[in-house]
Amino acid sequence: MLKGIGRKSQPPEVVQTARRQADVATVSERAALARGRGGLAVALLALAGFAALFTLVRTKRSAAADVAITMRLQRRKWPWLARVMHLASWPGFPPQSRIIPAVIPAVIWTLGFRLEAFFQLLGWGTSGLSFCIKSIMNRERPNQPEIAVAVARIGGSSFPSGHTINYVGVYGFLAYLVHTWVRPAAARRAIVGLLLTMIALVGPSRIYLGHHWATDVSASYLLGTSYLIGLTSLYRRVKARAAGVSHR
Repeated sequence: MLKGIGRKSQPPEVVQTARRQADVATVSERAALARGRGGLAVALLALAGFAALFTLVRTKRSAAADVAITMRLQRRKWPWLARVMHLASWPGFPPQSRIIPAVIPAVIWTLGFRLEAFFQLLGWGTSGLSFCIKSIMNRERPNQPEIAVAVARIGGSSFPSGHTINYVGVYGFLAYLVHTWVRPAAARRAIVGLLLTMIALVGPSRIYLGHHWATDVSASYLLGTSYLIGLTSLYRRVKARAAGVSHR
């Protein structure tokens, strides 16, 4: 009866498998830097695209196109589409928008992935980035009579879309971790596919519900992508250094 006393309990097999997979996926710091160079080019292009949209909105040269895109999308009156658009936006509204991004790193931490939990929390840093840009832009949300606006707890500046950029940061980094850890392949593809679908749908949902303009959403995808690439690149470098990997 006393045989197991004093022994450290082992984590579940699925956690051990994930840890082994994370170790296998860890590359040297030099290799991590090499992988990051391609991502850097994409991140810079995304930043350039964001800067262009920022300028268009700041100089009020996107209004006509924004209205046209919103009205064209809202002409799709299919009941199933409305349900999908509402569902896609739901995780981004409070209180769930504050609970879910905090719970995810807490669960990862509990499973023993300390570094990954910290970086997953950094994925939520897009919220602070969005707040700063909103304060600078101070753009009004859609309020034209021809545009239907769904009732929701929203306010403040429209540019950029907080929903969209937070989805890219939070669920984008989670998708990266799942792609690294989860086996078998079928489960990995299913989870990553679900997370990427959430990210892909949230932007159109913000336009369809009348809460944001197309330029708000596009800017968030571009800036969020740049942030996510930087975050994953930093994670690979820190992971390699923490693991003491000198070559691979």
